[in-house]
Parts: sequence; structure tokens; C-alpha cells
Amino acid sequence: MGEKAPPPWGHGTTSPVPREDQASTIAPNRATILHHMVQHSGARLNASFAALSDATRRGILEQLGRSDASITDLAEKFRMTLTGMKKHVGVLEQAGLVVTQKVGRVRTCKLGPLQLEEETAWLERYRQLWASRFDELDKIVEELKQKEKVNGRKKRE
Repeated sequence: MGEKAPPPWGHGTTSPVPREDQASTIAPNRATILHHMVQHSGARLNASFAALSDATRRGILEQLGRSDASITDLAEKFRMTLTGMKKHVGVLEQAGLVVTQKVGRVRTCKLGPLQLEEETAWLERYRQLWASRFDELDKIVEELKQKEKVNGRKKRE
């Protein structure tokens, strides 16, 4: 009797994860696609949060929420060099939070297409987690207070 050929995804494994030498010849499966989507999502979240981590960039977004502005106007408003402002705007632009358009010699900035829905959802999951944990902690503290009250009465009697 002949031996069965090992599956294309490795010896004795049941998971269709291609070996390095076969990665380009096997079509991606759902797990691979999902993994790529999670990595892409993570990269986008990282870019957004990195952009939002700076107070100047948050201020730029607030300003652009009121009205579009040129990089020169933003640099004056934030009392910084044109080069510094270009760098801040570039970070915001790479994160999808700002778009720029050059008309003649003026580069105008406006809020980008990214609506921060994914970032808001991420924050909301953690807000709910912490709210739940604090609710549980409140219950424990209340139980301890009740026990303390009961034990205090027993000692007095």
C-alpha cells in the first residue's frame, strides 16, 4: 500500500496554513483574509491614534472642523513654522483624518473622509468593559460595607 501524500498545508495538520514555499500558489482562505483584515484594521487604528496623540494635531482637527484652512493659516494660528505644520498635516493626512488640495501656491486642508467610526467602536468596547468592572467593584464594596455594619452591631451587643 502506498503512503498518502501530505496535505499541501503541512504534515499532519488539519489547518490549511500554507508552507512558505507554497504561500504564493495557494489561494487565500477565510482565516488568511480575516487575519489580513485584522492587521489592516490594527494598522489603521494605530495610525489614527498616533495622529490623535499629539495636542497640536487634535487642535488642527478642531480648527478644520470649524472651517477649511491653508497650511500657512494653520501654522500662524498654532505659532509654528511652515515646515512643522506640513509635518503635522502629513501625519493627519496619512491617517485619513485630513485631506489637502493644492490650488496655485496655496495648499488647503479640510477634514478627511475618515469618520473615526472604527476608533469610536474600539473605545466604546473598552468603556463598556471598564464600566462593567467598576459596577462589579461597587457591588463588592457595598457587600463589604454591609458585612462591616452587621459585624459592628454584633460586637456592641
